[in-house]
Amino acid sequence: MSQPATAYKVLTADQMAALEQEGVFKGAPVDLADGYIHLSTAAQLTETVDKHFAGQDDLHIAAVDLAAMGGAVKWEESRGGQLFPHLYAPLPLTAVLAYGPMKRDTDGTVRLPVSG
Repeated sequence: MSQPATAYKVLTADQMAALEQEGVFKGAPVDLADGYIHLSTAAQLTETVDKHFAGQDDLHIAAVDLAAMGGAVKWEESRGGQLFPHLYAPLPLTAVLAYGPMKRDTDGTVRLPVSG
């Protein structure tokens, strides 16, 4: 089974501002502690937000072009035995396809950012 070409990073407003201003995101505290930037597929995103960002407002979602990151992306088993994309490098703004404030659909699913 081929892996998706795009993954998603949940960022706080401060982290999103830093990515925009500095052109690179080096990782949230949990990323720095674990040694890689945690990403989620579209199918994993809502569960990630609900589990790790519950009750937080002002979140942003960045769509990451995994091909642009090449070998820095490793698919590793995590929550519930699922394979998650982990980024073993800083995330450059040039690899972000789209980003925006997190919104949810009426069913509670996190809406993916749309570019353009």
